Amino acid sequence: MDGPREEGVVVSVPSEERGVVDAEAWEVAPDGGRPYGRPCAHLGLLSTAGSTPTRTVGCADCLSRGWRWVRLRRCVTCGNVGCCDSSRGAHAHDHYTRTGHPVGLSLAADEDWAWCFADEVFLIRSGESP
Repeated sequence: MDGPREEGVVVSVPSEERGVVDAEAWEVAPDGGRPYGRPCAHLGLLSTAGSTPTRTVGCADCLSRGWRWVRLRRCVTCGNVGCCDSSRGAHAHDHYTRTGHPVGLSLAADEDWAWCFADEVFLIRSGESP
């Protein structure tokens, strides 16, 4: 299904429920399609991921256009919420392009990862598999 399941439903999870922790608990995920050991220069940004507001009803850019989205991502630099690249607007990526804010954290309840747009790496909590 494309977009939120109900209009106005809160789709993000408060950081205390997600267990947002310091950057030491995050690492670059193994990825067979990319060179082994590829670093991320922005892991430190995840240490502040829980300090920005975590409640939202969706992608503001999509809502203003009457569009639906697939999944949501929150910028760990400023807290902006945008839709994922699989969504019509790809507003999380657009936010990175416009601002240079490199890391987006997934807000989906069944996902616990982040993506670094600048370094093009998938970030997971240490000890978890992708």
